Amino acid sequence: MTAPITPEQLAAFTEASTAVLARRLDEDDYPSPFDGLADWHLMRALAIHRPELARPYLHLVDQEPFDEE
Repeated sequence: MTAPITPEQLAAFTEASTAVLARRLDEDDYPSPFDGLADWHLMRALAIHRPELARPYLHLVDQEPFDEE
């Protein structure tokens, strides 16, 4: 099980570290599917909490609008 994503972890991200994360996701060459999933969750958290960093990489998150009703 992976550690939860913390606000401090998200605050530490820069444009450069976000680009590295995006490159890993785009290459999709992980030793296990769980490693890729952890990166996907991290990019998704950045898209929610730091959208200015994740905006160029939203295609990697595949967020679809949905109605919860």
